[in-house]
Amino acid sequence: MTSLTPPSSPSSLPSMPSTRRYVRVLSIAGSDSGGAAGIQADLKTFSALGCYGMTAITAITAQNTCGVTGIHGIPPEMLKAQIDAVVQDIGVDAVKIGMLHSPEVVRVVADAIRTYQLPHVVLDPVMVATSGDRLIAQETVGVLVQELFPLAEVITPNLDEAGWLLGRKIEGVETLDAAAQALRALGAPAALLKGGHLPGDWVVDVLALPDGSCQRLASQRIATHNGHGTGCTLSSAIASHLALGAPLPQAVERARAYILGAIAAGADVTTGRGHGPLSHGYAPVAQVVVQG
Repeated sequence: MTSLTPPSSPSSLPSMPSTRRYVRVLSIAGSDSGGAAGIQADLKTFSALGCYGMTAITAITAQNTCGVTGIHGIPPEMLKAQIDAVVQDIGVDAVKIGMLHSPEVVRVVADAIRTYQLPHVVLDPVMVATSGDRLIAQETVGVLVQELFPLAEVITPNLDEAGWLLGRKIEGVETLDAAAQALRALGAPAALLKGGHLPGDWVVDVLALPDGSCQRLASQRIATHNGHGTGCTLSSAIASHLALGAPLPQAVERARAYILGAIAAGADVTTGRGHGPLSHGYAPVAQVVVQG
């Protein structure tokens, strides 16, 4: 497929007269046929937080609340065409990146970010589904770190993903700060290490910031089996709040507040026979319109 030619002056915002427009967030991620994770979760989150969501699909998965039964990668040239089409016409205020299954796909996304100077990139290094199914090839990890970590505003790995990236298991709340800083040392300006997989009544996340400081965010654990898509939802909520103008620490705090509300609202709802979704639309915000 022949994609459109990028503009001579790369920009994430097409040149057009000042007018009223929506706050625009692009999800570059895989599709979840069960609707709980991936681009489906991202679009629900964007909408719930008042943003206009767009997608560039990297892979199609056959999955439900019980697990993943198939993955079909989208050809890199088609992924590039999707990104070109969205950026050159509509424009982008923030980007959430999820499942990137191959080195070729990673390079397409990195090239697009550089070409269009895409702002507020939130990278969720999706490697393993809630069900435990592996979602990317081992050789993709090194390319992901080299190509995309320096281009992201923040990366948002969970403990399993962070352990994979660092080559060691992360055990105990007391190790989270050092692990978050080690993730930053891989090339990312900031890292949000999600500690939800640790045992205990409290969930502690650590945000390692560009100035070298760490911010701890703690909340009481919500008892539920409905955690499918939690990581996708959090990263897309962070991207939404960055697009809406919040600085990173505030965007993370607001995103965590949203996701805690979504988990609580759907905690006792049954969807399927396995790990169910969050209640993304528990407190929807009207679509935000800005001048620009």
